[in-house]
Amino acid sequence: MTANLHAVYAPLLATAAVAGLAATALGAPAAWLLLWVGLLLPLLALVVRWSPVRSGTVAGVLGVAAVALWPVPLVWAAGSWLEACGVAGFWALPALGAVLVGGYLRRQADRVRQAVRDARRDQQLELARDLHDFVAHDVSAIVVQAQAARFVAAQDPGQAVRALERIEMAGLSALASMDRTVHALREAAGGSTTALPGLAQLPELVERFEGGALDADPAAVQELSREADTTAYRVAVEALTNVRRHAPGAAVVRVGLCRAGAGIELSVTNSAAPRGGGGLLARRRRGGTGLAGLSGRVEAAGGTLRAGSSEDGGWRVCVVFPTRERPLG
Repeated sequence: MTANLHAVYAPLLATAAVAGLAATALGAPAAWLLLWVGLLLPLLALVVRWSPVRSGTVAGVLGVAAVALWPVPLVWAAGSWLEACGVAGFWALPALGAVLVGGYLRRQADRVRQAVRDARRDQQLELARDLHDFVAHDVSAIVVQAQAARFVAAQDPGQAVRALERIEMAGLSALASMDRTVHALREAAGGSTTALPGLAQLPELVERFEGGALDADPAAVQELSREADTTAYRVAVEALTNVRRHAPGAAVVRVGLCRAGAGIELSVTNSAAPRGGGGLLARRRRGGTGLAGLSGRVEAAGGTLRAGSSEDGGWRVCVVFPTRERPLG
C-alpha cells in the first residue's frame, strides 16, 4: 500500500503544477496562488524522495516552474524582463530547497539500503566460510574413516565397525554444522540467536580426531572473549582438517591450550606424514578459506596466528589471544 502511495506523488505533482501554471496564466488571485505554492513545495520534496527518476524528473521540473513563475504576472505589467527574471529566480530558491531536502533524504535512504546489502553479503560470505570450515573437517573425517574401514574390514571386522561408528559421529556433526548455518540464516530474518561452537567443544573435537591428544587448561577458556573463543575453535578445526588433508597418517597430533605470557595460546602440532601415505583425501587437495582466511578474523579478535614447520619435520599452528583483563603487548 505504501509503494502504491509513493507512485501517486509524481502524477499528483505534475497535475498540480500544470494547474498552477494555468491559473497563473489566467490571472488567478495572488493569495490563492501563494497557497497553491505552499502545497507544491512539500509535494515536490516527496516526489524527489520517493518517485522513480524518469517520472520524478518530469514532475519536478513542472513543480519548480510552477513555484518560480507564479509571481511573474504580478510584476510583468509594471516591470521589465529583468524584474520578472529576478522574481522568478527568487521564488525558485524555495523550490530548489525542497528538491535538495528530498534529494538528501533519498541519498540517505540509498546509503542505508547499500549498507544493508553489504551487511547481507558479508553475512553470506561469513556463513559460507563457517560451513566450509566446520563441514570440511567432518567430511574429511568421514573420508579417512571410510578408507580405514575399507582396509581393515577383511582382517579385523571389529575395527571396521568402530570406524563406521566414527563415520556416523562425523556425519552427525556435519549435519549439526549445517543446522547452525540454517539457524543463522533464520536469525538474519529476525529469528532467535544460535551460539557458535567454542573451546568448550574442543575435547569432543579432539576425541573425534583419530590419534589426537589434548593438553588443555580449562581455566584458560574462561579468560577469553566470546569472539576469541569461537575464533580459536575455528582455528583448531581448520588445523586438524589440514592434518587430514596434507599429513594423513601422522603419528603424533597434539592440541594444546594454555597460558602464554599475558595471553592464551592454542597450538596444533603434528609430526611428519609417513612416506607414501595419503590415499584419496591426500590427492584431493582443493583450496578453501584455510588458515590464511582465518588470519583476518584472528587479528580482529586481537590475536596473532603463526604457522610453520616444526623441528621433527611436521607442522605447527599456533594462535595467541589476549585475555579479557589486559591486551597483549
